[in-house]
Amino acid sequence: MTGLDTQASARSLHAPLAITVGEPSGIGPDLILSLQAVGADALPPHFVIADPGMLESRARRLGLGCDVVVIAKPEDAMSVATGQLPVLPLVNHHGDTPGKIDPANGPGTIEAIDRAVGFCLDGHASAVVTAPIDKKALYDVGFRHPGHTEYLADLCAKRLGQPFTPVMLLAGPELSCVPVTIHIPLADVPEALTAELIEETCQIVARDLRERFAIESPRLALAGLNPHAGERGAIGLEDERVIRPAIERLRLAGIEAFGPLPADTMFNARARKTYDVAICMYHDQALIPAKTLAFDETVNVTLGLPIIRTSPDHGTASDIAAKGVARPDSFLAAIETAADMARRSDISMKTRPS
Repeated sequence: MTGLDTQASARSLHAPLAITVGEPSGIGPDLILSLQAVGADALPPHFVIADPGMLESRARRLGLGCDVVVIAKPEDAMSVATGQLPVLPLVNHHGDTPGKIDPANGPGTIEAIDRAVGFCLDGHASAVVTAPIDKKALYDVGFRHPGHTEYLADLCAKRLGQPFTPVMLLAGPELSCVPVTIHIPLADVPEALTAELIEETCQIVARDLRERFAIESPRLALAGLNPHAGERGAIGLEDERVIRPAIERLRLAGIEAFGPLPADTMFNARARKTYDVAICMYHDQALIPAKTLAFDETVNVTLGLPIIRTSPDHGTASDIAAKGVARPDSFLAAIETAADMARRSDISMKTRPS
C-alpha cells in the first residue's frame, strides 16, 4: 500500500462526529463554514462545538451563507436538515478576531476540546475532529501541556483512571508515517529514542491499523536514525544498538516490522508499495515526506487513545483567516477519515470475541 485506505462508506455511524472550532483567530472557523459549500449531504453526521455568533460573524466576513442550527445535545445533530450547520454552543464566548490572538478566547477553545472528548467517551459522539489550536495563545491562559495530542491523552487518562500513550499518524493518499519522537530538539533525539519506546509505538500502530483501518497484517517499515541507517555502526551506533533489537522483538511478537532502512531511499514510489506505515525516528523525518507528497490531503490521526481523533495536518494559518483563501482539503479528509475509522471500530467491536 502507498497510503491507508480511508474510502469506505461512513454513513452508518452510531453517533455524529464532534468537531471543535480550534483557535478562532485562525482558519478553523473558515474551514468549518466551508463544510456547507462542499455539499453537506455528502458528509457524515456531525456537529460543531463553537460560539454560534462567532461563526455567523465570520460567515459575513467571508460572504458565505451560514444556516446555523443551535442544538442542545449531540444527538440532535442526527436530525438536522441537509445544508444546515448544527452547532452546540460554548459556555465561554468566542470573539471573531481573525488574525489577532485574543487571550479571552482561550477558555472557549479549551472548553470545546474538553466537551468533545467527554461526548466521545460517553458514546454521544463517534469521533473527535479538531481544528488547529495556537499553543502560545493557550499557554497565556494557563494551558500546561506540550500540545493538543498530549492534552487529549491526559483528558482520557483522568476520565478513565489509566494512562494512554498517544501516537501521531500522518495518513495520506500516497504515504502514511509515524514519528517515534515528536516535538523535541533534534539534539535530544538519540537519548530519547529507546528500544522500548520504538516497540510500544509499533505495537500501538499495529493494533490500531487492525482495529480502525481493517489492515489484517500491518507492514511496518522502520527508518534508521543515522545516514544510511548507520552503515552497520560506521555512522553512529543507534541503528544497531537500539532500532534493530526493537525490530527483532517486534517480529518475535508477530508484528511484521523490518529495517532499519536508510531514510533517503524508503520514501520513493517503489519502496512505498512494500509497507503500510513508515515508522520514523524523529519529527521531520516523518513530516517532510508526508507533507511533500500530499500537503493538502494528509490527515493527522491520533492512535493509542480510547477515542478516535483526527485533525488537518496544518496549523492555524491566522495570516489568511477570513480572507477566503483557506483550502478545506485536509479538514474534509480529516472528517472522512474519522468517520471511516469510527465505522470500522464499530464493526471490530461487534465481531470481537467476548
